[in-house]
Amino acid sequence: QVQLVESGGGLVQSGGSLRVSCVASGIIFKIYTMGWFRQAPGKQRELVATITSDGNTNYLDSVKGRFTITRDNAKNVVSLQMNSLNAEDTAVYGCHARYPFRNTEYWGQGTQVTVSS
Repeated sequence: QVQLVESGGGLVQSGGSLRVSCVASGIIFKIYTMGWFRQAPGKQRELVATITSDGNTNYLDSVKGRFTITRDNAKNVVSLQMNSLNAEDTAVYGCHARYPFRNTEYWGQGTQVTVSS
């Protein structure tokens, strides 16, 4: 079965950096568009960054220039480097996988990222 397992969340001070990673299994990783979503308490889930199979990236406006998404197809890993974090970035961050040729997608459980001001 498909598994998306995130790691790397934690507590960081405002202005600090954090890196979260996700290991995927049960999918042909290299052909999936991978991404990271976040969901803060009382707010809707939002996709903050995506990366296609050929490396094209897209970011939510509020994280552009601060977050960087990368993928390692040899290790089935997608990572999100987050810099200049602020309190508004506090949320559960999770991994997303989308099969580009069909309406099939998977969502990870997420890891908590808390930014203290």
